[in-house]
Amino acid sequence: MEKANIDWANIGFGYIPTDKRYVSNFKDGKWDDGALISDDKVVISECAGVLQYAQTCFEGLKAYTTEDGHIVCFRPDLNADRMVDSCKRLEMPVFPKERFIEAVHETVAANERFVPPYGSGATLYIRPYMFGSSPVIGVKPASEYQFRMFTTPVGPYFKGGAKPITIRVSDFDRAAPHGTGHIKAGLNYAMSLYAIVDAHNNGFDENMYLDAATRTKVEETGGANFLFVTKDGKVVTPKSNSILPSITRRSLMYVAKEYLGLEAEERDVYFDEVKDFAECGLCGTAAVISPVGKINDHGKEICFPAGMEEMGPITKKLYETLTGIQMGRIEAPEGWIHVIK
Repeated sequence: MEKANIDWANIGFGYIPTDKRYVSNFKDGKWDDGALISDDKVVISECAGVLQYAQTCFEGLKAYTTEDGHIVCFRPDLNADRMVDSCKRLEMPVFPKERFIEAVHETVAANERFVPPYGSGATLYIRPYMFGSSPVIGVKPASEYQFRMFTTPVGPYFKGGAKPITIRVSDFDRAAPHGTGHIKAGLNYAMSLYAIVDAHNNGFDENMYLDAATRTKVEETGGANFLFVTKDGKVVTPKSNSILPSITRRSLMYVAKEYLGLEAEERDVYFDEVKDFAECGLCGTAAVISPVGKINDHGKEICFPAGMEEMGPITKKLYETLTGIQMGRIEAPEGWIHVIK
């Protein structure tokens, strides 16, 4: 199939409409058959549950063109599982896992001409989401829902390579210990917008959130999990019931142990020990790993030995190995790669 007329090397990380999107509606206690449609507009009541009480959740994953020309997705089953958890926590009907994976397959296949070519640095971003669509004026769950999935080609998150960023310790709390920090609810991201804009206005790239209960332990940023590397080469990531279980982070921890032979540990990470780490990175779907060069703690700087010029050596190995798996240059663990075509 002939590709869309897009300058793949120069597209940004933004929304470009594609040909088809998937839609399924929940009504009278069941999901309909779902369909691919061309219309990119969503029409709902002014009193829809999503508009009144933010009853919505979403996911994010990517499709790639591999070195041998296949179009693939990376671990969509885990996105399906995480959306199940989000729906249960928000009193929304679960969209079945097998149907979620089928919808990913169908939607990517229907937008094949928008999947960037191998070597361009670009990918096809896939956004599944669900929201309460029926009118709700009392505080209660909606009775009807819509599950949708669209795609958009995006450029590399970092043009010209991933340069280490500077982040700050935030005075704001991202999530309460028994709240919704562990699910991908839209409201979590709305809560983080003020803090990230404030960080940018003060010259920082991101926020480091500490745990809300004691403010002694590292949690995550507004949209990514932390990875640290100790001076003796161990990979460490924070453990908490109020952070989102990143699929990228879980994959990187497996890569660290099984591909690179490193020790890898998920545990409480106290802020007091951050100064002793050799490397730091933020991991998520968009960038895979964003290296962190320094952390500002209310005027006091923690500078990592890896510096501000390039990724630390172990962070770089993790990044190159995982992206090699995604792009088909390195053999993947069983079940990690879903082949679309």
